Amino acid sequence: MEARKIRYFLTMCETLNFSRAAEQCEVSVPTLTKAIHKLEEELGGQLFRRERRMTHLTDLGRLMEQHFSVAQQALEAARTDAEKYRTLSEAKLKMGIFSSMGARQLTTYLRALRAAAPNLELVLWESHCEELSDALLAGEIDVAIVSTMDYGERLRVTPLYREPFHIAFGAGHRFEKMETVPLKELIGEPYVKRLHCEFPGNLVRLGGSISYDDLQVRYVTEREDWVQTMVAAGLGCTVMPQFLPMVDGVLTRPLTSPEVSRHIAMATVAGRPHSRPVSIAIKSAQAIDWSANVA
Repeated sequence: MEARKIRYFLTMCETLNFSRAAEQCEVSVPTLTKAIHKLEEELGGQLFRRERRMTHLTDLGRLMEQHFSVAQQALEAARTDAEKYRTLSEAKLKMGIFSSMGARQLTTYLRALRAAAPNLELVLWESHCEELSDALLAGEIDVAIVSTMDYGERLRVTPLYREPFHIAFGAGHRFEKMETVPLKELIGEPYVKRLHCEFPGNLVRLGGSISYDDLQVRYVTEREDWVQTMVAAGLGCTVMPQFLPMVDGVLTRPLTSPEVSRHIAMATVAGRPHSRPVSIAIKSAQAIDWSANVA
């Protein structure tokens, strides 16, 4: 049964006048009349009765008015929901961001996502990678940008870009005179340890000439601003991601022999179907030329 015929019928129920109903439906009277007759043939009975200059609903017509009114409301609701789905109006996406992601890289991504889904409500949750993976599995967030780790088969990751680690130190440190700092130069150096830092894991993966135990850890904290302030004050050095903004007084040099880096990716739960907001979030990340934003 065509929605057009139902609309014509309900308009006739309101006006009880073929001319006014045709005008409101923006069709000719013969077109509307033909559609009503077709509907009557489908339903097997007369819907309207003309008595002189008056038009009345029949018993079948009154019964069909009730059913078709409900159907029309459901159709309008479906169209409204479809439009909301298309434009992501009233849609919400809960996204986790790992704590040490560079601000420029994050804002570059957020601009791309806003361009792709301007009506999307984005809720950001900042934490370390282990907590973000747990939140994904628990359904507390929908998607996360993380530094890739060994998540096994629990999560599926979409690689985004690679980020080298640098050594950070205060002014006057011996590293200041070096263009690059070989990894072995960290042995015996007073060290400020950043909790949840990926550097120790990457060091093990490289199988290099030093281990994390060779560092002389003096301070341990998860506050990035405290770490950098202590480094700037000369209390120790620390390994930092290249693109993390630095406070005044912190100097950095690339680590070499070997170079140590991390890979940034977007993570979702393996086997869990992507919602439309999640799909758009991933496609927006894949569309970015990250090499132009990590230099």
